[in-house]
This record gives sequence, C-alpha cells and structure tokens, in this order.
Amino acid sequence: MKSAIVAVSVATVWTKPDSPRDLDRAALTVPVDARGWLASLTIEEKLGFYDNNMIQTQALFGTRVEVEEEQGEWSRVLIPDQSCKKNEIGYPGWIPSNQLAPWSEAFDVKEGQKLALVTASITHLYTTDKQKGIELAYLTRLPLLSETADSVIVATPFGEGLLRKEDVKIVQANEVIEVAGNRGVAIVEHGKRFLGLPYLWGGMSSYGYDCSGFAYNMHRSVGIQIPRDASDQARAGQLVEKEDLLPGDLLFFAFEEGKGRVHHVGIYMGDQQMIHSPDSRGAIEIVKLDDTYRLIKEHCISRRYW
Repeated sequence: MKSAIVAVSVATVWTKPDSPRDLDRAALTVPVDARGWLASLTIEEKLGFYDNNMIQTQALFGTRVEVEEEQGEWSRVLIPDQSCKKNEIGYPGWIPSNQLAPWSEAFDVKEGQKLALVTASITHLYTTDKQKGIELAYLTRLPLLSETADSVIVATPFGEGLLRKEDVKIVQANEVIEVAGNRGVAIVEHGKRFLGLPYLWGGMSSYGYDCSGFAYNMHRSVGIQIPRDASDQARAGQLVEKEDLLPGDLLFFAFEEGKGRVHHVGIYMGDQQMIHSPDSRGAIEIVKLDDTYRLIKEHCISRRYW
C-alpha cells in the first residue's frame, strides 16, 4: 500500500468503479462540483445510492488514505480516520485516482502539531497571491504553516494555500478541542447549524450528511473520534440508560422493534428531542421522540462518547 491525499473538496468513495451513473459525472471531476451534483439529483436518484449499494462514504480535502489497489483510472483506498468493522485499517472503497495527490511529508502530522480546522460551513482556499481556489467543507483540517493578521497559511496537496482566519480555528492534532461549557451541549449546538441540510447516503461533508456521518462529524467538531457507521457506533462508547440521557448522547434504532439490525442514529437534545439526518427524502431536523411512535418502538441502545 501507499499513502495519498484527497485533493478535491470532498471525494465520494464508491462501492465499485462502475457504481457511478452518467448523472454522477460532476462527482468525479477535478475540481469536484459537489454542490452542482447534489442539486441536480432527484429524490429517486438519491435513493439509488442506498438501494443499489453505490456509495460507501466520503473523505474531505487533505484526508490521508491508503491506496490498496489501482484499477484503470480508479484507486481502492482505506481511510484510517474512519474506523469500521469492514477493514481494521480504515473505511474501504473506490475513488477516482485523479482526485488523489501523492503523499507529502507536510501531511505527516505529529501529536500536538497545529492544524487549521475549517469552522465555516463552506469556505474557499486561496492561493498565496490571494486568487480564489476550491471550496472547502466544514471540518476540513490542514497543517498550519504560519499566520498573518487576517489569514492562515496551510499545507495543501498543491503547496501552500491561504484560508481566511475568521473561517478556521487553530487546533492541535490528536487533542480534544476546547469548547465553552459542556461538550455534549456543544455537539448539539454544532449540529443545529445544519438544520435543513438535505440528507445524503454516505455523506460526510457539509454538502450533505447521512445519519451516522452527521453523528461522526458533530463529535469530530469537538475533537472526539468515533466509528464511522451507526452499527459500530452502537457497540462502543459508554452505555447510557434512558433515564440518564443527556444532550450529546447518541440514540440508536434497530429493525424488528429494536431487536434487529441497527439502521439509524440520532443525537439526543434533551426534553425527549433528537436532532438527526433522517433519510434521502428529508433533511436534518429536530423531532420529538414522544410523537414518533416508530422511533420509540425501535430505540434499542444509547451511547455517550463525550
């Protein structure tokens, strides 16, 4: 295997090289047109991502991947940042090879190294002569090189780049991010920023999240790493009984009235409310658990990671 770096705003990780349809072409380009791609799709076309097992996950710009195999214009990768039971190294799937850049030592991040974390929902990367470049999604992390009065200079797969200081937070690698007050409440508050964002199966960016991608990234927003998929998330963390639930805890739902396979996760908000990314027909929303009979019947376990 060899290491590589995701070199587009968000790379969709496909189940097979022949998974994308002609209408998914905008997701395969460099630079990728994530916004245009998703805006062009009907609900039925989005449902196909799940129904036809097309998409596995996504990876943000600057993410390290391990290339396991190359096949024509495609690379089979593993994503170490996204733990799962499918592969002990990281989440597996296929990415167009032209959306990857060769590994650079600038991305060999050591514990405690400073990173620029994108805190804006969407921002732009600029060249060092301040020409606007590609969009970057929420929680994109890039190694920090230096700072100016209004910008941060970061390492990118193309060399040095600039980000507006107001759109990032300086954090340290492998350390929990400081928040004001309770960390569970911070997870909820960060999630509320994305109310109304349409669901995307496999989604791991502020262009669209699936249910477990939403839970994963809202924890990542406070520096907490959890497994990628709901079924794996439900097996780790601290078990929480219903009467002890607090904002930021994860609620899991299973088929067969809670006795079958875990199929959904949401973030508890307190007062019997949950924020979640529901399905391809919906968008991130707040629901009252007491008013949702199916969810109450399917709630199988709760976990706390914060």
